[in-house]
Amino acid sequence: MKKLIRLNIINELCSNLSESPQFIQVILGPRQVGKTTSVLNYLEEEYQAPFVFSSADTIFNATAIWLREQWQEARSQKALLVIDEIQKVENWSEVVKSLWDEDKRNKSPIKCVLLGSSSLDLQRGLTESLTGRFQLISAFHWNYHESQEGYDLTLDEYMKFGGYPGSYTLINKESWGQYLKNSIVETVIEKDILKNHTVKSPALFKQAFELLISYPAQEISYTKLLGQLQNSGNTELIKHYIRLYEGAFLLKALEKFSTSAIKVRSSSPKILPLCPAFYYSNILDEYAPAEKGRVLELMVGAQLVRTGLELYYWREGQNEVDFVVKKGKRIWAVEVKSGRKRGLLGLENFLAKYPGSKAVIITLENYLDFEKDPKTFLC
Repeated sequence: MKKLIRLNIINELCSNLSESPQFIQVILGPRQVGKTTSVLNYLEEEYQAPFVFSSADTIFNATAIWLREQWQEARSQKALLVIDEIQKVENWSEVVKSLWDEDKRNKSPIKCVLLGSSSLDLQRGLTESLTGRFQLISAFHWNYHESQEGYDLTLDEYMKFGGYPGSYTLINKESWGQYLKNSIVETVIEKDILKNHTVKSPALFKQAFELLISYPAQEISYTKLLGQLQNSGNTELIKHYIRLYEGAFLLKALEKFSTSAIKVRSSSPKILPLCPAFYYSNILDEYAPAEKGRVLELMVGAQLVRTGLELYYWREGQNEVDFVVKKGKRIWAVEVKSGRKRGLLGLENFLAKYPGSKAVIITLENYLDFEKDPKTFLC
């Protein structure tokens, strides 16, 4: 049964609109995780002032003229302007910059919220045109707490199907896997990536995603990945593919922790699918113990991504640490224990090499405490 829940993006949006209305609010995150629904519910149920909501997704050709019309309507009403799927508007960042700066000069700025799901294109527009004019609010795949609160998912169900709330009504049905692949992953690849970026072989690019998510929370070399794709290209090809998938919020590739920047850049990536559903959609069977351990690890990694802190993994020879979190000079070594036989020697060696680091061990038993507030849990 579905229950309407309040996502953290709304708490952050309320705070920003109240405390720093001089900035454009940009809500950025994956498709189909409730960004638009949450914002609309907030506007209709809580926001105590006029607003204009428009979606570029409903317009056949969302031009600069259309965007200017929405802006003018908000101006005339002295209303909050909310534009959904802003990246679909032609030359959107330059138009927004022009209108925003014009309002600032006239000392009559409107409040503005922009929503989007195509990270690479949006980030380019934000950094090239809107530097210093916006605050970024990050949306994420649903974690276990949100999924349990909104849809009564058990932890075992979340470890298989978790991430996209729209798919939860299909749990344990044969159509779930097809829905995830066709309605979510394929849509992201076609609309957010291939439509906006040149990829030499779309078929190979799609195959790469299937390969990447088959290594959840595992380190794998670019050369090995390229070899399994049976392609004659160089490692820059697979790096390019990974950057595109990262930009579309499908996965995160972690670098190896080192105090040497050169070693960090040359390291093999640790592949982190950003929700369990991606991995499970590839196997659609009961997890083996090792697989379940990897899923717990990717869940922990996804929550650490939410913190916005620097995130790495560490390995030297046979010694390894699942995650290394860095904030300024502070370092946390995070080990995820799920019953796998590997001991804590890697953690001990890391602490010896980096004195002053703090060890954190996460298990199924304390995962829920960790997920509620990862930053506090680390401290």
